[in-house]
Amino acid sequence: MAEVNAQGGRRRGQGELEAQVLAVLHTANEPVSAAWVRERLGGDLAYTTVMTILSRLGAKNAVTRERSGRAFLWTAAADEAGLAALRMRRVLDGERDRDAVLTSFVSSLSGDDERLLRALLESARGDTDGG
Repeated sequence: MAEVNAQGGRRRGQGELEAQVLAVLHTANEPVSAAWVRERLGGDLAYTTVMTILSRLGAKNAVTRERSGRAFLWTAAADEAGLAALRMRRVLDGERDRDAVLTSFVSSLSGDDERLLRALLESARGDTDGG
């Protein structure tokens, strides 16, 4: 069941907001302000909410910021796939038994996903071997 905000509208989840903010940042041709992002999102979000999402994305290395006077300008450093990969890495880094986690993950892959993962690993191996 979707959450409803005080105005009766559907409430977006944190992951959904992060994805929307990243999508907006990817449309920018240069670093942009939080106000610019808020405006492109439709303006129904509080400025502080946009700043919180940008800060969280910054902590995940999905966006970068640079100072411009008293404010910051923001740039996307990762797309949605990159953000998902960062989340996966953070989960893996938080586990004691990485072997068990990776084994469980790989054993649950579909045949197509397993073939794709094997191809990616082979490609990465070739890149590190100078090929």
